[in-house]
Amino acid sequence: MDHDGNPETPWRTEAQALLSLALPLVLGNLGWSAIAATDLLLLGRLGPDAVAAGSLALNLHQAFLVFGIGLTTAASPLIASERGRRLHSVRDIRRTVRQTIWAAAMFCLPAWAVLWHSEAILVLLGQDPELSAQAAQLVQSLQWGLLPYFVFLVLRNYVSALERPMWGVIVTLATVPFNALAGYVLIFGHLGFPAMGLHGAGLAGLLTSIFMGLGMALVVSLHRVFRRYRLFGRFWVPDWPRLQTVWKIGLPIAITVGCEVTVFNAAVFLMGLIGRAPLAAHAVAVQIAALCFMVPMGIGQAATVRVGYAHGRRDRAAIGRAGWLALGVGTAFAACTATLLISAPRFLIGGFIDVDLPANAQVVDFAVSFLAIAALFQLVDAAQAIGAGALRGLQDTRVPMIFAAMGYWVIGIGTGILLAFPMKMDGVGIWLGLATGLGVVAVMLVWRWSRRERLGLVPAA
Repeated sequence: MDHDGNPETPWRTEAQALLSLALPLVLGNLGWSAIAATDLLLLGRLGPDAVAAGSLALNLHQAFLVFGIGLTTAASPLIASERGRRLHSVRDIRRTVRQTIWAAAMFCLPAWAVLWHSEAILVLLGQDPELSAQAAQLVQSLQWGLLPYFVFLVLRNYVSALERPMWGVIVTLATVPFNALAGYVLIFGHLGFPAMGLHGAGLAGLLTSIFMGLGMALVVSLHRVFRRYRLFGRFWVPDWPRLQTVWKIGLPIAITVGCEVTVFNAAVFLMGLIGRAPLAAHAVAVQIAALCFMVPMGIGQAATVRVGYAHGRRDRAAIGRAGWLALGVGTAFAACTATLLISAPRFLIGGFIDVDLPANAQVVDFAVSFLAIAALFQLVDAAQAIGAGALRGLQDTRVPMIFAAMGYWVIGIGTGILLAFPMKMDGVGIWLGLATGLGVVAVMLVWRWSRRERLGLVPAA
């Protein structure tokens, strides 16, 4: 019975568990998105060229960042499944956390080497040489924050899989004002520091990542629930079988997430070929769409944990409830955000640039048209994120990776290039291509989830 005297049902119980886990994860995602939005707002005060250069820099950096995000996501289904199998497991959970950090550190080495040559890479991709040089100032400082940020992510996934996600939220929300202050001081020159422009933005991003990594390390070391796992004791000792498992689960997730996010990065570079105004408008529109996406993303993360927990218990009915509830809640929210994007685009754009300034008129017009298309793909974007999250709970990551590669890069970017250039639709064509790719991937993932038992993805009871 619940507090009102009504009988509890499995669906009601699962809905409560899903929402209690998803809401903090959504808050954490919104906090991170607020950090990214703050960076864009600060760069916007430097002018349209700084926004364009910052967009190039952040998108190149993001290609490596999201790969690491996907790799570290492996910790969630592995820990959740272990807790479902044995609720008070300590050793196996500790092994997973340690080796996920090891895997992230292994990835950082080649990532740092590539990002150090960001200016040459951007010029090779056909970007404006002046903007490429400015972008490199940001990337070559920002890149060193990859490892501390990945440590934060692993530890956030750890506390979330233990169904105590609020600690990740607390650290993220504490980071928002820290990032704003660091950016304000280093970009514009305050409190005795010189104005460093884009280079200062990169240093602020590095300090922000260190702040987040250290914050989560302190939480798991000091909190009584987490410290019994002794995550950092004998951290240097390798565990090759578990490291292999992390790569086996995490690499396909990394490629899947990478395919999704880098297709938006590719869109940035294609926008750069069209012009500076479409590039700046794309940066603003993507940031707004990303804010909307934080809720389905959090629900998908919660679905991974809830499905993974049921997977560890070998409870087929609970697996189905966790996945279908997450899909229903996420798509319902996406319908609301689609309505907002269509009904109030100029209001949303005004949060990033002055919509009444004549110099920004062309950027605003492009951004309004991009948001209209973004409204169309809210539902499919939510469905693909949550569908992928539910399948990750079943540790099913390889086939979704193939779906993502085909849908985003073959269909999505192929359609976008066709519409933008041969058919002369420019930036609108690129966004229509993105929407098409998201729709195809969403259909394939939900189809696979609906056939999970026939495909042998669910263990026998």
